[in-house]
Amino acid sequence: MAAKDLFHDAVKQALLKEEWVITADPLKIKIDGVKFEIDLAAEKVFAAEKAGQKIAVEVKSFVNNSVIYDFHAALGQFLNYRLALQMCEPDRILYLAVPLDTFNSFFQERFVQEAVKLYQLKLVVYDPRKEVIIEWKE
Repeated sequence: MAAKDLFHDAVKQALLKEEWVITADPLKIKIDGVKFEIDLAAEKVFAAEKAGQKIAVEVKSFVNNSVIYDFHAALGQFLNYRLALQMCEPDRILYLAVPLDTFNSFFQERFVQEAVKLYQLKLVVYDPRKEVIIEWKE
């Protein structure tokens, strides 16, 4: 099993506060000989409809010395995980969880904004100290 991200539990608590039900920690997917572990899987059932929403969340802390290195790794994981989900669980939406301070600084750079747009990254911006989700970016 891969090591949990520094802010894994903070994001998990933030999802629980928004009434998501954690269904896997981690979500394990296997496609032939390739295995993946996405940090969290969650579901939310809406009262107005029978079908709920299913998500998977890959948590990132961006605490290494090189934020661009962390971004490269996060982007590569996100793209591979999204493809794996499309193959195995096409009804589950993948999000990349990004801490608020990183979103307010690094994710405001033009290059990063273009990458988010081009690769259609869905983001969950979270506050690791308060253990809350600040914003869902589709």
